[in-house]
Amino acid sequence: MNADLAPDLRHVETWLFDLDNTLYPAECEFMVLIEGKMTDFMEKATGLPRDEARAIQKRYYHEHGTTLAGLMAHHGIAPKAFLDEVHDVSMDRLTPDPALQAAIAALPGRRLIFTNGSLGHAERVLGHLGLAQLFEDVFAIETADYLPKPAMATFQKVVARHGFAPPATAFFEDSEKNLAPAALLGMTTVLVGADAAASTADFVHHRTNDLAGFLSSARLKDSLR
Repeated sequence: MNADLAPDLRHVETWLFDLDNTLYPAECEFMVLIEGKMTDFMEKATGLPRDEARAIQKRYYHEHGTTLAGLMAHHGIAPKAFLDEVHDVSMDRLTPDPALQAAIAALPGRRLIFTNGSLGHAERVLGHLGLAQLFEDVFAIETADYLPKPAMATFQKVVARHGFAPPATAFFEDSEKNLAPAALLGMTTVLVGADAAASTADFVHHRTNDLAGFLSSARLKDSLR
């Protein structure tokens, strides 16, 4: 890529990544397995037919940020039981990506995971993808006291916990709405995924459907490229 067109990330010292559908392609449909488990859980929790339970599941996701947050608010569900059940899925749909491994390993500075998933889920996925050793820490839903992204309080908590400067941070996410608070705090935002190019939100600074290629082509701090 021409240097003038390459993403300029020379100011970035902290690299903050979402996990699901960001560090692997949504097209592998790994999250479909988890969403199916969520619907199973909703059926049992509400006693409703599957179609109705799924409709409520989706409403909770949009209104509360996660299905879990809605279940906790409206049904008093214990979060650990939900998280353990819905994340108990096969890893077979996830394939390690050597190009992404190399691109993340080359990033200068700190690397952190910021996910609405559980800590155990993040550890399993990162381990399977061969990425676990590349990240300093995981900020999971338990760390957020079960208040999910895009809550500003949760963004402030991850910043306070790890002591990084938002203006020197890049945040990578597949969910557009989760980038809005990051931008308000001064982070550089990158929307990842097949639909990223269609985004017109002014709080989205970069868009890519090829995370490994995006990182490999970017201009980085203390880099010759």
